[in-house]
Amino acid sequence: MKKQPFFSPCDLSNYKTEFTHLLEENKRKIAALAQQENPTFENLIHPLDELSNELHLKWSTLSHMHNVVDTDEVRNVYNEALPLLSDYQTDMGHNMPLFKAFQQIANHSSFASLSAEKQKVVANGLRDFRLSGIELNEEDKAQFRELEKKLSELSCKFGENVMDATYAWEKEISNITALKGLPEHVINYAAKKASEKEKIGWILTLEMPCYLAVMSYSENRELRQEMYAAFMMRASELGDKTFDNSGIMQKILSIRHQLASLLGYHNYAELSLATKMLDKPEKVLNFLNELLSLARPFAQQEFHTLQQFALEHDHIEKIEAWDVPYYSEKLQKQLFNFTSEELRVYFPEPIVLTGLFNLVSELYNIHIEPMQNMLSWHPDVKCFVIRDNHHHEIGYFYLDLYARQQKHGGAWMDDFCSRYRTLSDELQLPIAFLTCNFTAPENNQPALLTHDDVITLFHEFGHGLHHLLTKMEILDISGISGVEWDAVELPSQFMENFCWEKSVLDQISSHYQTREPLPDTLYTQLIASKNFQTAMQIVRQLEFALFDFHIHLDFEPGAKDDFIQKTLNEVRKKVSVVPITETNRFQHGFSHIFAGGYAAGYYSYKWAEVLSSDVYALFQENEVISSEVGHHFLNSILSRGGSDTAMNLFKTFRGREPQVEALLKAGGLLES
Repeated sequence: MKKQPFFSPCDLSNYKTEFTHLLEENKRKIAALAQQENPTFENLIHPLDELSNELHLKWSTLSHMHNVVDTDEVRNVYNEALPLLSDYQTDMGHNMPLFKAFQQIANHSSFASLSAEKQKVVANGLRDFRLSGIELNEEDKAQFRELEKKLSELSCKFGENVMDATYAWEKEISNITALKGLPEHVINYAAKKASEKEKIGWILTLEMPCYLAVMSYSENRELRQEMYAAFMMRASELGDKTFDNSGIMQKILSIRHQLASLLGYHNYAELSLATKMLDKPEKVLNFLNELLSLARPFAQQEFHTLQQFALEHDHIEKIEAWDVPYYSEKLQKQLFNFTSEELRVYFPEPIVLTGLFNLVSELYNIHIEPMQNMLSWHPDVKCFVIRDNHHHEIGYFYLDLYARQQKHGGAWMDDFCSRYRTLSDELQLPIAFLTCNFTAPENNQPALLTHDDVITLFHEFGHGLHHLLTKMEILDISGISGVEWDAVELPSQFMENFCWEKSVLDQISSHYQTREPLPDTLYTQLIASKNFQTAMQIVRQLEFALFDFHIHLDFEPGAKDDFIQKTLNEVRKKVSVVPITETNRFQHGFSHIFAGGYAAGYYSYKWAEVLSSDVYALFQENEVISSEVGHHFLNSILSRGGSDTAMNLFKTFRGREPQVEALLKAGGLLES
């Protein structure tokens, strides 16, 4: 009987040898499977899934360690193994006997009798073969292989440079007056950092909890400017050139364009959209530009209000980029009589988690329990099991919430393994990694989260539920597999909405010392602030999305070295309402598109927000926390994985296509 897999740290000393052997064995077995005279779903695709599953288990362990414990040893082994995986994946995409076997299944008279789910797996497989260059001539296939391999290496290096540049910078402070305005927990963090390095005083870093606190609360304008400049010049030609991503970005764009050209597309944007809901560049640009035309006038007014406030408050005649978070926090305090920092005491992590688990239990009739004595990669990591109403296990997740050295920044969900029915008819349950970078607990007190942290946690948990609550048992459509990339953020952004509901806030909040609930007055002020600077936030996301899309849509061979910067400058002229410094090199740290899966797809965040706002509107029409609507959502979307198109699943739930107005109403830009 196959044992349910769980995370166990790699044996790094033997990993490359073991991984190489696994790849070779897979190739040998796949060659035999592809030679069958009468391939069927059961004798070809199911055995292929078995091989893919074993490979994913081996790779996901190392890949995850590379993200959360990126020691020199882990990085070296990862960088040795990555080209091997890239070559293997290209081999699979160029395996003509295997492609023809898929075609035989699709063209056979029995294909119509397969379930809709199995038909979609075959159709997706044929599409992916073509997008992998299966129909190229041998010379072009060889070029495709080299390009894919190089792209994989460059993307990895981009992410490593961002992380290394982030941790390489620090600011020593000898006089505590320079830290005026900073929350106590940040001052304690800085003192601890200094102590760890046997220094006297305090050390500030670019780790997100520290950086955001300085930008939002430091009364030292010069310090804010210095840290802003350091953060925005990370991994660029203006910072430590050891980590400069300038050439890497240009090479990545060039390789993506070459790959798209080989496959017959005009540009990489067209190739990216081949697997998305919005399948044409004009659809994406029309969506983004329409949203921009609606939001930008509101954003301009919001920024004007902020400028006037800074002028009246501190005689700042021209607000700069490093002033925006600081005066936004102060303006919010004046308008709504609270700051983000004041809310932290009401969101101790254990209470937030308990309330979150209770919410999803009520919505989906599931139960979440901690698991003890589980192997992990760090003592702070926790493991949980999800059970259904009959106490049967559904899936598991690891929670890694705090920022630390050798851990990549940001927040994400990744899968260790998927729900899958094996060849021996045993059910493998899904496991997810949920990772954030919050401020760690200190002085024997629980970690205290800001409301923004709470939203981030709910967001990533939404991704986790999408992966964990699937009922699909075919690997290629289980969980988030097979879901169009511009719909994959729907479940995560949907979960964010609950962070503003009174009944939910009552469950996830409690003063960490007195245990008093969030006061009604503070709740009222929080809700009043919900759409504070919403338009500025929308415009900021549109800037990122339009920049991403245009550099992939407009790139041409031989593009000059300043193409990326010029494109960003042009987008900012059209979009931005916040002043941008000439030394701003945001793009050099834009890991989503240069080291992640969002190339020519960052617009997905706003498009999925349309979907999620429309989905949540149905909950609002039914008392919000409705188990009836929750089960409808579970059965229509969450549990269905990639078994049908995202549009069909959405229409099953909502009874119609999505409406952009739902997003505008949710953001307060359109009256309900």
